[in-house]
Amino acid sequence: MAWLPSWHSFLKVVESGSMAAAARQLDCTRAQVSKQIGDLERSLGQRLFERATRRLSLTPAGEVFLQHARRALEAVDSAELALRHLGETPQGVLRISATLAFGRRYIAPLLPSMVEKYPGLECELVLTDQLVDLVADRIDLALRLTKAPPEDAVARPLLQLERHLCAAPAYLAAHGTPQTPQDLPLHRCFSYLFTDDGHWRLTDREGAEIRVPIHSPLRYNNLECLEDAILAGQGIGILPDFLCAPALADGRLIRVLPDHDPQVRFGRHLYACYTPSRIRLPKVKVFLAELEAALTPAPPWRQERK
Repeated sequence: MAWLPSWHSFLKVVESGSMAAAARQLDCTRAQVSKQIGDLERSLGQRLFERATRRLSLTPAGEVFLQHARRALEAVDSAELALRHLGETPQGVLRISATLAFGRRYIAPLLPSMVEKYPGLECELVLTDQLVDLVADRIDLALRLTKAPPEDAVARPLLQLERHLCAAPAYLAAHGTPQTPQDLPLHRCFSYLFTDDGHWRLTDREGAEIRVPIHSPLRYNNLECLEDAILAGQGIGILPDFLCAPALADGRLIRVLPDHDPQVRFGRHLYACYTPSRIRLPKVKVFLAELEAALTPAPPWRQERK
């Protein structure tokens, strides 16, 4: 793979902002880095950098090449790492991404026992409700709730989540209980910013979809804030069962319009997503085994409900 050094040099120049800084990081001369970049540009038939300013900037061709180069180099590194550690015990840093609410409640508790069981393993849990880039963010495995898993990753289905319209007994006592979806615009309904667009979509027992406009004076980008507002009796909202099941079981929340199923744009299936080379890493394999054991035959919140 004679092309690798020039690709690595290109990436270092982009990250450091200059050929001199890249040379220092690569422990070589500026002339060597400049020659590698020149050879790379000639082989590609495109200029990758604008050199008119003191700080290098990427050309449009350079921007495109950067996206693909990062992924290619990550794949090479992952392949080498997978081969080196094939058959060995889990070790190194396992970097996991999950949504804030699900990750805090059901992923974080799995990790202490894993690092206790495998002394050579370290775990990093990145909690965010935004999509992450598996390559650019150095994620070994991401837990995503989506209708369409990323095409450049392996997506392993884990479970299907349920969602419920919920309200606290105090809110329903004060404002009445909606009897039909058409009653919802008369109520305070809370929006989750990543899914709602001023309307809720509900499916009835016959499969017919009903689109209902909602009045949402408060909007949240965090499901736990949404849950807190609903528990406090401030309004009605849509919550995934992994959040609301305990409160439904002990009566702190009541299902509203239980014959209507809320629909959200990113779907119901929870996937474990990773780049193809990652599954060969022992650290990823053991985490997936721990996670699937925790969710099988039923996830904890459904076991509690039973």
